[in-house]
Amino acid sequence: MTLARKTQIGLIAIAVVLFVLLFLAPNKQTVEPVQKTEHQQETNVEPFLKMALKSLKPEEKTAHDNLVSLAANTKTDTAFVPLVLFWDKLKRPDFASYYVEKMADRQQTSAAYNKAGDRYYYAVRFIKDNNEIPALYQSAVRCYEKSLQKDPKNTNAKIQLAACYVEGSPDPMKGISLLREVEKTDSNNVKLQLSFAFFSVKSGQWDKAIKRFENVLKIDPLYIEAYLHLADAYEQQNNKEKTIEMLQKYAELTQDAMAKQEVLKYIEQLRSK
Repeated sequence: MTLARKTQIGLIAIAVVLFVLLFLAPNKQTVEPVQKTEHQQETNVEPFLKMALKSLKPEEKTAHDNLVSLAANTKTDTAFVPLVLFWDKLKRPDFASYYVEKMADRQQTSAAYNKAGDRYYYAVRFIKDNNEIPALYQSAVRCYEKSLQKDPKNTNAKIQLAACYVEGSPDPMKGISLLREVEKTDSNNVKLQLSFAFFSVKSGQWDKAIKRFENVLKIDPLYIEAYLHLADAYEQQNNKEKTIEMLQKYAELTQDAMAKQEVLKYIEQLRSK
């Protein structure tokens, strides 16, 4: 297990709010594209939602149905907020995403569809049923494409759309091509550089990953998590000296006392090997 992942696990144990990690932090975890069978042709999560409703407790099912009825009879997009919160509370970000998209359908803005796409995309990391993963990626793609239709200059939507193609489709190069388009006009975009870096990690191209993480630090020296990812990359190359150097830099800069303690402990483990 790499240090960055160990550190992330430690922080998760401390975290009070799940969605700090779910929607704000870059996620290094990758999900292999699922080979679709006849059973896996769904392009949205609604069939899975219907199945989940059958397993709810009677009082939960009643509460959910009442919220759906209220939302259907209310014209404002905020009518879906209680449904989003309902599924978030049950730790089902996939179904919460479904209602975030419903909100976007009423708002009809690039930002709203971008948010819905993000919710679907990050929900993939928390879903245990592989049969649902293609539907989540397809839903994310649908939302990002609508976001770009509303605003072709929405760089975040284009980067995230590329991520969906790379991680959840049989045509990853389509995603890489999208990222290269963005790079022509916005090469100093941190999220762009991180996307390239994580895709390089996924394919085991450690030299390229290192270069991208270094670019991130040049653009944003305060993004100190990049040092953890650099340490991982160097460790994969069996370069203990550089691994320790990156970890020391992170330990010097982090304000998280527990994370610093874990990093220093890991440095000692490396030195003792």
